[in-house]
Amino acid sequence: MRVLAVLMGIIQFTFAAHAVYTGRGARWVMIIILAPMVGCLLYYFMEVFPQSREQRQLRRAVRDIGKALNPDGELKRRTEEASINASVDNRVALADECLEKGMFDEAIRLYEGCLEGPHANDTRTLFALARARLYNGDHAAALEVLKRLEAADAKFRREEVQLLHARVLDALGDSSGALAHYEGLRDRYVGFEARFRHGLLLARLGRVREARELFQFIDHHARRSSVETEQEWVRLARAELARETATA
Repeated sequence: MRVLAVLMGIIQFTFAAHAVYTGRGARWVMIIILAPMVGCLLYYFMEVFPQSREQRQLRRAVRDIGKALNPDGELKRRTEEASINASVDNRVALADECLEKGMFDEAIRLYEGCLEGPHANDTRTLFALARARLYNGDHAAALEVLKRLEAADAKFRREEVQLLHARVLDALGDSSGALAHYEGLRDRYVGFEARFRHGLLLARLGRVREARELFQFIDHHARRSSVETEQEWVRLARAELARETATA
């Protein structure tokens, strides 16, 4: 019992300190002190969990289940919203859904239609348009959009833009330009995608040892992230390592 009491006291202190540190007020501190177990549970589920990575993963899982049960539901909803109110926000949201569905021509048409008037240099839309152009195979056009984006705001999502730029240059056959961008991302990009794509390019250029080092880095640091999208890069890197071993 004494151990449980000490443990409960530590939990209380932790939650109370969190409430004070994050500016959530004395009300929560009193609730945590006066009703230790209930107060801590309430604080966690009302204040901590909604902002946590677990909550984001839960929302993503729920969204994925919804799409699996009704794959075109979100597209229909976005289409209806844009038909009722053709605001830029609604049209961009519809374009995003088209992009996710692989409807690249339609996404490009919508994004370009939103780049007008005060939104002519909207960085978020330009970035999405560049992605759509790349996925549609319009590599030269994607590069032009990226130049336009960087002229509008060179600091906008810098690492993601640089990764996209590297992919576009790679698709255009400019290996040296793509490598320069990948090298610049090596210690700055959060996640494994840039290293994996860098490794693929190095492998294609015959620089097998350097490619292997990047794939091994991903494999070695795989446990640092439980995010499913990151684990996909881990699986791909391990597949490359296994393929190299099999052909050695």
